[in-house]
Amino acid sequence: MKNIKTSGLLDQLKADTRQIIMETKILLQNDPELLTRQPAPGKWSIAQILEHLNSYGRFYLPEIRKALDESNLSPDLKYNSGWLGNFFTNSMKPTADKRVKNKVKAMKDYTPTPDLDSKTVIDEFLQQQQDMLNLLEASAQKNIGRIRIPITITKFIRLKLGDIFRFLIAHNQRHFIQCENTINTLRSAPVQFAQG
Repeated sequence: MKNIKTSGLLDQLKADTRQIIMETKILLQNDPELLTRQPAPGKWSIAQILEHLNSYGRFYLPEIRKALDESNLSPDLKYNSGWLGNFFTNSMKPTADKRVKNKVKAMKDYTPTPDLDSKTVIDEFLQQQQDMLNLLEASAQKNIGRIRIPITITKFIRLKLGDIFRFLIAHNQRHFIQCENTINTLRSAPVQFAQG
């Protein structure tokens, strides 16, 4: 992604985040038990998917906040994505017809356990998304092309803040397709009764 209007990028990222918030609130309308049920052995429940996203938020949101607080770089009207940030974002982002292009195995530290309280997980996720909106808003006054943020794999690699935002939101979008598929699978599965 080359030479786009910074304000347009931030507006799109805020719209994408608001969409994720709306979809999360729809998930909350489901039975809490459904949200913790795995669709098959080894497959993540809705709560596990959102906890996975929370684990990324716990790393990135404080890093972003700190970098914004410490930066005095004036905003630039245009934004150019870095090649590595663009690669990471494009490998994560689902297609327009809601397909995930390539499967990626979650790192061990970002693989959630199945024993979760869905309300606690969803409440944290919603708070993180509100924090994301606030950070995107604050970023309008900073240079998202020159501020650098470390990535989870190694702190030695630092990407442009604009690319970190793009990656995180694409990652959310990808996993919300997983949420939709999981809910559809669970709703179509026959109810299992305990033997005894």
